[in-house]
Formats: sequence, C-alpha cells, structure tokens
Amino acid sequence: MDREKSRVIETVKLVMPAVVSITISKDVKDLAKEMPEFFQSAPAGRPELNIPPDKINAQGQVQVGGGSGFIVDETGIVLTNKHVIAEANAKYMITTNSDETYDAEVLARDPINDVAILKINPKNKLPVLKMGDSEKLELGQTVLAIGNALGLFKNTVSAGIISGLSRAISAQADIGAPYQEMRGLIQTDAAINPGNSGGPLVDIFGQVIGINAAVVYGAQNINFAIPIKAAERDLSDLKKYGHIRRPLLGLRYLMVNRNIMEKLKLPVDYGAYITKENPLDQAVISKSPADEAGIKENDIVLEWNNQKITTEKSMQDYLDDCAVGDKVNLKILRDKKEFGLIVTLKERR
Repeated sequence: MDREKSRVIETVKLVMPAVVSITISKDVKDLAKEMPEFFQSAPAGRPELNIPPDKINAQGQVQVGGGSGFIVDETGIVLTNKHVIAEANAKYMITTNSDETYDAEVLARDPINDVAILKINPKNKLPVLKMGDSEKLELGQTVLAIGNALGLFKNTVSAGIISGLSRAISAQADIGAPYQEMRGLIQTDAAINPGNSGGPLVDIFGQVIGINAAVVYGAQNINFAIPIKAAERDLSDLKKYGHIRRPLLGLRYLMVNRNIMEKLKLPVDYGAYITKENPLDQAVISKSPADEAGIKENDIVLEWNNQKITTEKSMQDYLDDCAVGDKVNLKILRDKKEFGLIVTLKERR
C-alpha cells in the first residue's frame, strides 16, 4: 500500500473516535413563536408549522440544525464553531463516535473568533485529540477535514492541502445572517461541507491545526478553518478566569490603501482611518481605551508598537495578539501632525 495512503488511514483511525456530532433542537412552541406571520395560518391565531409527527420527539422538540465538534479533554470538553450553537432557546445534544448521546452545556463563546466551548458529562474518560501548532504550517501541507457532512453523513473525511495562510474573508454563518469579518484563517482545498462546521482540520499525524469554519460558495475547493491557536487561548482563559477574555480597543475604522487615499484625499496610503459606517455609530466608542487615550474621529492610526498598520497586517491582527491589560504604543496622524499615544487595553464585555 502507498505510504501516504497508509498514513492517511492510520490518521483517520486515530482521530475519528474524538469527533462528535452536535444536534440542535427547539421546542415546537418556541418555533411557532419565531415564525413570521405569513407562515402562520390556523384558527384563533394558532400557528401551523406542518411538521411531520415523526420529526417531533417525546419532549415536543424538533431538530433544527446540526454540526460537528471534537473532544479536547477526557472529562468532556468539546470545541466547535460559535455559529453552530448560535440558536436562541435551543437545546444542544452531543453524540460521540461510540453512539453515546449527552446533553451539552455551552461554557463559552468567543466574542471575536468563530469558536465555542461545550461540556458534556460522560460516564467514562473520552478519547481526545492532540493540539498541533497552527503557527508553523506550510503551504502544500497535507490536511484532513472530518465531520458530519450536511448533518447527515457521519464520519465524513476529506483530504487536501493547505492552500493559503492568514486569509481574511467576510462570511455568513447561515443564509440571511449578517456578514462577519474573519481574519488569520487557514485556506484548504479539503472539502468542508455544511455540517462539517466545527469539526477538526488535522495534519497528517492527527494533530488538530484548525476548526473547520467556512466555505466560499460559487467557488471550487476554497474552504477555511480557524487556527487552533485561537481555541487554545480560549481554553486557557476559561480555565484561568472562568470565561473568555478578549481585549477591547474601541475604534471603528477603514483600512487605508492607495485607492482609499485617493478617494478620501488622505495624506497617506496606509494605516487605519477612524470613521463610522453608520451615522448612528460612534467612530470612537465612549469610555473605551481608545477614547480615554484621546483618539478622535478622522485620526489615522499609522503604527502599532512601531509596526506599520497595513491591509496585510491590520489593527485587528495586532489586537488579536494582545491580552487584556497590555499597553500599546500607537502612532497617530491628525491634521498633518504625527504623535504617539499609549492605550491600555480593557476587557471586551
């Protein structure tokens, strides 16, 4: 047997026991309340959902979605995507590879990254996946994506390579959901289908390097995963503080390039131009670290700790590498004058 194929088979056997299915269910009555009025037609205003009886369980709940996850602690800690468990008033169930099903408790949702942490209470110790190093990845490296394709096909494996690193995209968790900017992503041509979200992206040795997260629809073989580094940081915060701590700066901005410079008649072609997209928004959030440091609307932040801010290395990229309480030296351009400000990052609430 080809050595590469043999290695892939061994890796799948190693990883699969720690991959789980996540089922999302809602009470039929709650679903009825959430349905738009034009879907509701019944005597006395009682909504008719036309759900087949066999789709409603003994507790009066119906499955409304599904996803994947993986076990990172033998006591029952599971990682998945935040968008997988975003349903309000929903019940989450986790089924292990050995077909044991447990109620899942949501321990934390990352306010920035598409990462969530769940907890189940197993009868015995569970198999876990080892964390890899997502900062040492190379283009062309073989990877495997594992999960529940379409929420139907359990234990689906797809293989590919790392096609790109540090990608930034705007993505929707679901059709109709608002777009969310996602940065620092791993791009792969390993197929990530709906339902695979939250499953592990592993290297050829079975170490997790990412969490399967997004697909570019209308394109072929362009898929993205959250680097496992983000989840490791979240797990560390949860263990140390009891919740995920992410730093807040408090600015809305537009990344400057040559096109933006010419369009807005700005004096530089790099940096972060402090501005608001919506008239009702604040460019500088009141009482935020940026506000307290004296940053104003229409300023341009040129440098972060003596490093230039560019479209390739944005302010959010720098912020992602910081912790609550860090002091950051920013170079500001205001009315053609450059000066420095020290900002002390607070915890995002």
